[in-house]
Amino acid sequence: MAIVLGGGLSGLSAAYYLLKKFGQPTAIFEASSRIGGWIKTEKHKDRGFIFEAGPRTIRPKGISGANTLEMIEDLQLPIEAVTSSHVAAKNRMIYAKGQLCMLPNSLKGVLQTIPPFSQPLAMALFNDLKSGPKKIKFGDESIYDFVSRRFGKELADYAISPMICGICAGDAKEISVRFLMDELFDKEQRYGGVMKGIFLSKLNDKKKDNAGTSKGLFQDKQPTMFKEAVKNKWTMYRVNDGLETLPRTLNDYLLAKNVEVNLTSECREIVFGENSVRLNIKGQDVEAKHVVSSIPSFKLAACVKDQHPGLAGQLMAIPYVDVAVVNLQYNSKDLLKQPAFGFLVPPLEKRPILGVIFDSCIFDMEENTVITVMMGGKWFEQYYGQNPTQKDLLDIALREVSQILGIEQEPKMSRVHILKKCIPQYNVGHKQRVQDIRRYIQRYKLPISLCGAAYDGVGINDVILSARMSVEGMPVLH
Repeated sequence: MAIVLGGGLSGLSAAYYLLKKFGQPTAIFEASSRIGGWIKTEKHKDRGFIFEAGPRTIRPKGISGANTLEMIEDLQLPIEAVTSSHVAAKNRMIYAKGQLCMLPNSLKGVLQTIPPFSQPLAMALFNDLKSGPKKIKFGDESIYDFVSRRFGKELADYAISPMICGICAGDAKEISVRFLMDELFDKEQRYGGVMKGIFLSKLNDKKKDNAGTSKGLFQDKQPTMFKEAVKNKWTMYRVNDGLETLPRTLNDYLLAKNVEVNLTSECREIVFGENSVRLNIKGQDVEAKHVVSSIPSFKLAACVKDQHPGLAGQLMAIPYVDVAVVNLQYNSKDLLKQPAFGFLVPPLEKRPILGVIFDSCIFDMEENTVITVMMGGKWFEQYYGQNPTQKDLLDIALREVSQILGIEQEPKMSRVHILKKCIPQYNVGHKQRVQDIRRYIQRYKLPISLCGAAYDGVGINDVILSARMSVEGMPVLH
């Protein structure tokens, strides 16, 4: 039997795919007292709104997006979609140079000079076309350096840097282009420019399609909901009653299939045998043929350090950051002057927040204005010290909301969540680091598979697909 470590979304997904592949029950061991990991929804149905302490929307894009929709379809989960015509899909802002600036959402906007940029964004494309090729030493660089080099420093400062804050609460000057923009980097390195690479690779792809080559995971049949998403131009969606409904429904599905879900069951040590693995869980030995680990890399490192210190060192080399999430609810409906998905703050502005999500603009929250302030990440300790109180963080959030959005009234309800070491940082060299970790496991033939945000991406789609691929790569268990 295979065992899954971790009851977050990736661990639950791993158990789901283990059932699909092997058709037999497994067991999940989760250290905390609840399933779902960082996904946490607080419902206030009587008042028409919800708070999300973690992610809230899912993008139906690409193979990973199709894979998630296939699971949601199988679980028969109702969803609410946001199409490309919705204001939250069209309007995204950054706070720069003392004002909220709408990012261009049309060809006309790209051709115009709009704040905070000093020239039309179309000029950045010309910058790429006129810039010569440059081979990068060690095959990786920061996403900030890549964009600065190809498209100009202004785009790196005011578009890419805040985007990275929104994706992984990280510093674009440290985050790997190989990990988050691998295709663009590869095109530049192969063809000598990004735009040139996009054009030439499309020609090559067309030739390959004509030759009848594989089109990936869903080459035979795309999930019905994914085809609907493409047809109706969904840009994002949520699961009804909040995103926590997804892991809870997944948990119920697994329990109905006789999968054991053990809470408050932290793994303290893993010892690998020739064809088996022994886990110490709450002082008790648990034997398994194989283990799928979805727990954070630093926690896995602590479990394997005695038998495999080299592997533990590689796992520990993946840094994590703390994030604070402040949910605010106001009884007035129209406090937001500019409807949008929200705004992000470029790090060079030196404000103590990463950005604000306009929850009540994205989905109907009845007669409420609901926003979420994202704080910290790479700069957590710099702005708040080592152990800020919830009141400290709430006061900072309210001050920023007042100064940037002009909302002076006190919220009717608020929640502050301090999420310790919640997001891995994909620093330069991360892709190679993950390959080295998995190569170590293969070299020593360890009966363990890895999935989750530390290895394959931080998004909802990423961690679910990571679980699927880790299970599909497992040997047949006897």
